Amino acid sequence: MGKLFRSYFESFGGLRKEIWLLSLITLINRAGTMVIPFLSLYLTRNRGFSLEEVGWILTFFGLGSVTGSWLGGKLTDKIGHYKTMALSLILSSILFVLLQFPSTFWSICIGIYLVMTVADIFRPAVFVAINAYSKPENRTRSVTLIRLAINLGFSAGPAVGGFIIATAGYNGLFWVDGLTCLAAGILLLKLLHPKRARVEPEDIIVQAKSAMQDKLYLIFILAMMIFGFIFIQYFSTMPLFYADHHALTEFEIGLLLGLNGLTIFLFEMPLIKFMENRKHSVTGYVIFGTILTGLSFLVINLTDWVGVLIVGMLLVTIGEMIAFPFSNSFALKRSDGKKRGSYMALYSIAFSVSHIFGHNSGMQLIDNFGFKFTWYTMLAFAIVACILLLILKGLLKKETV
Repeated sequence: MGKLFRSYFESFGGLRKEIWLLSLITLINRAGTMVIPFLSLYLTRNRGFSLEEVGWILTFFGLGSVTGSWLGGKLTDKIGHYKTMALSLILSSILFVLLQFPSTFWSICIGIYLVMTVADIFRPAVFVAINAYSKPENRTRSVTLIRLAINLGFSAGPAVGGFIIATAGYNGLFWVDGLTCLAAGILLLKLLHPKRARVEPEDIIVQAKSAMQDKLYLIFILAMMIFGFIFIQYFSTMPLFYADHHALTEFEIGLLLGLNGLTIFLFEMPLIKFMENRKHSVTGYVIFGTILTGLSFLVINLTDWVGVLIVGMLLVTIGEMIAFPFSNSFALKRSDGKKRGSYMALYSIAFSVSHIFGHNSGMQLIDNFGFKFTWYTMLAFAIVACILLLILKGLLKKETV
């Protein structure tokens, strides 16, 4: 047992102090975004919108995410990751508080769009910050530590969010979101100065190749869009499945979503350290993670036993634990010597586009064809993403010959 614990803690060794500070800031920020997993329930139950209307509102969620990711990439290349992250955290703290006040369809659409635009400016900047503060040999584990912070936040956030809804109502979530974003911004300004970066901001090659000129990277981005499309169902349409089909309460849904973050917190870093030492390719690992995510939709269709929801959550969690760190590492490595802000913005945009189409399409599919058909559709999309990644894997081998 002692050897097991030593092995676990050794998997965190060798990471720079700045990466730990960046993880702490990310943890505080993500713990506060507890309103996001409950957004579909908030809009249907508290605001009285139909599933079709919620689908369109969540489309604006995705549009704002795309705008923010694109703008974040531009700002990161212009003013650096530090100022970009600070700007995002402080402004989004104000906008999260204000989001509780719109009540009409279009005012909520605009509010969601503005919040996500400002909040997702943070995403390309934090990816570039990981590269700036980490050693090249620890890049994947640095990414994994940031993801651990994100998922620990998501582990605590939904559970606490469900409790807040039960005691203080949905409005309390918006205040907590705003205050935690502000706290994360203050910590960033106080603790993480850009002079501590291993790579100075000036190393960005302004005239270098951009992501849109890299055809193989575009295939990778398309596969990530599809992967994101199916993955985000667990945080928009899946809570409706839990509530409507299995009659779970908000608190129970929060605990189930929290299982995702807790599992990642406990097991992702040792798993990534173990997999890094194997001889498999990065794209091969992303394919494996995508397969597991697709299977999570298959198993919940096989039985109405409520325990299968835990099985499905564990499958998607393991798939996420594998696919996200290695896909992120692939994007960072592919951006070496190029316009890093451009590459990481496009990586972020892949998942933002998934938000545009994923939430709305999922809602429309459920409304018209039901949950079972929708989950089989997600399985089919997972197969398509795997095919694209297999094509990419073959082309990458030719590229290195």
